[in-house]
Amino acid sequence: MLCTDPVTAPAALLDRARGLPPARALIVGADHAVALESARLATDAGLIEPVLIGGAVRMAELAEKAEWDISAFSQIDAMGDAGLAEAAALAAPDPAVKLVMKGQIHTDALMAALLRRDAGIRIGQRLSHVFHMSVGDSAPLLISDGALNVAPDDKTLQAIAGNLVALSHRIGLERPRIACLSASEEVLEQMPSTHTAKELADWANAQGWAAAFHGPLAFDNAVSPEAAALKQLAGPVPGQADALLVPGIEIGNALFKMMVYFMGACAAGVVMGGRIPIVITSRADPPAARLASAALAALVAEPQT
Repeated sequence: MLCTDPVTAPAALLDRARGLPPARALIVGADHAVALESARLATDAGLIEPVLIGGAVRMAELAEKAEWDISAFSQIDAMGDAGLAEAAALAAPDPAVKLVMKGQIHTDALMAALLRRDAGIRIGQRLSHVFHMSVGDSAPLLISDGALNVAPDDKTLQAIAGNLVALSHRIGLERPRIACLSASEEVLEQMPSTHTAKELADWANAQGWAAAFHGPLAFDNAVSPEAAALKQLAGPVPGQADALLVPGIEIGNALFKMMVYFMGACAAGVVMGGRIPIVITSRADPPAARLASAALAALVAEPQT
């Protein structure tokens, strides 16, 4: 049942990002082979200008072994989660820095440091994570939030909705169709998430955003035109959603991992809502997903005109 096809980064996403100037990016924990290779992939693709944060000796050894000359790039010597996180927090306020990419450092340590007020990333909005899922060159499916907010309350769900719209616009979806997920398309007293989805969709549609929300929707009714037609669900979203807004992290996490392991999907991801985007990668991520995440963050980092 597991898909063994190679994961490929979506060409449309890469092409859109390659038209931008390289974004200055903090690579936090670059003294690890996977992290350094991720930085190299994004640099060679013209997506980023890396600032390598890690143990200087180890980074030099790894770069030499990989035959990558890093002498032209800024480097910050730091070691251990505490040292790496502190270095990132001190470097992040620089206006020239456009994004942060997690390397070999625990996510909790990095995020705690970046969310300090002196790091200059918090701008009064709630942060949320968005996955950009694609299989080959298929149209992407966005999923939020499956990585950052564990049990979002109403205010957090509203922030997730706003961040989802913002990312959708950055990747070229002029009027994204966003499904607020539950396990039914009906509002049921015994299923609180259906009430939440209905209230969220109504609230979001009243904001005047260039987006269409519908909720509650079960997964099949959100993505399958046939399933939506059988339930006689009208509107632009049922059966053709561009994005899924999930009620909790468990659903979002399971959905993206099922797409990765059963479909061979490329899972790019970025944290939205701050002054600059943050990429939280995993050691299990294939190179294509890390490259696609860098492209996604570069699009978010580019100032809007």
